[in-house]
Amino acid sequence: MSASRDERLRALPSVDRLATAVARAELAARRQEIIAGEDGGEVDLVARARARLRADGPRLLNATGVVLHTNLGRAPLAGAARAAVAAAATGYGALELDLTTGARSRRGARAERALTALTGAEAAMVVNNGAAAVLLAVTAVAGPGREVIVSRGELIEIGGGMRIADVVAQSGAVLVEVGSTNRTRAGDYAAAIGPATGAILRVHQSNFRMSGFVQRPELRELAVLGVPVIDDIGSGALDGRRPAFAGEPHARGSLAAGAALVCCSGDKLLGGPQAGILVGAAAPIAGCREHPLARALRIDKLCLAALEATLELHGDPGRADAAIPVLAMLQLSDDELTARTEQLARLSGGVVVEAPGSVGGGSLPARELPGPAVALHPGEQGAEALAAALRAGDPALIARVHQGRVLLSARTLAAGEIPLAAECVARARRD
Repeated sequence: MSASRDERLRALPSVDRLATAVARAELAARRQEIIAGEDGGEVDLVARARARLRADGPRLLNATGVVLHTNLGRAPLAGAARAAVAAAATGYGALELDLTTGARSRRGARAERALTALTGAEAAMVVNNGAAAVLLAVTAVAGPGREVIVSRGELIEIGGGMRIADVVAQSGAVLVEVGSTNRTRAGDYAAAIGPATGAILRVHQSNFRMSGFVQRPELRELAVLGVPVIDDIGSGALDGRRPAFAGEPHARGSLAAGAALVCCSGDKLLGGPQAGILVGAAAPIAGCREHPLARALRIDKLCLAALEATLELHGDPGRADAAIPVLAMLQLSDDELTARTEQLARLSGGVVVEAPGSVGGGSLPARELPGPAVALHPGEQGAEALAAALRAGDPALIARVHQGRVLLSARTLAAGEIPLAAECVARARRD
């Protein structure tokens, strides 16, 4: 017993080794913030190092090449958003207080102002996630006993088993299916409209695409049929300015085409925290805001702080592209991706191969992200065992296993994480 205890004591790292490891990680993170244009002035690195040591659970590195990996928490937050969360968690804040008048104010008003400016909407509202936004919109606009028209080709099921038909049922509305799985025309919607119709729900096919003998009416064709159109665009693209988002529906375009309400998520292409966003005409937004369900679905102060900071970054597209990790990953240049991949291969002992990544998170489902990755030879332990060893490390390194090889993508690793990922590989092979 005594010998075992003495061995464990001798195995403890020296103070210098432990301090150096924490210092290197903190300095690498700070360098990346400065490079990305997130330099917010003086930062107490000692306090941040202490917080790193206090953090619960192991840190995780995403080397899967899936940018919005649902199992890994989807969008990593920008430095400004992380700082906003920390500030909101530190003490009290004016969550629902007008500091000028001293009267109670509306939660999320700052985010709403940013959203209307970014999308051109008359009004906006935020709730706790994208599914909640759709549920609230259908409940408030159509309501119990009213009919909601949905194309059969859009009665989708997303991850976790959530189905659009179940959302409509939960709202108390009556689902009216039109068209066929692969072809639905504007005339199908028009024929289904009657005195009991409350809304048309148009749903983003978030995790699949249909091709071939297919047809889907344009949103503007539905907007002139005389009933409110709720457009669930899912992925959270606010406008169509970025080439990387080509083909993905966006809020500004949907509103311009005549949608009464547009719903989307905050933790996908927006690059923010889990949140549900509703933008649209003033009357339906007011109906959503006044509905009793709104309180049950309201956003908490920490997510709201992160969302507000993310939206503020979006006000300056150039700054947003550099500072919001999701946007930076999706728009990473070929030269930079190649350089990071070659560095990772050199440090980890792997070889560079062609292995496209993906956007993930129900965004741009048909879009591959071409580029290289690092293939690790699994050795005697085998690919699955090596991947498991990488997951068991601290930090955990999450890789892909494909055709008997372990693949590491540098796209989803920050530049400062490349040496750390290589250390993870060396430790997994050694252990």
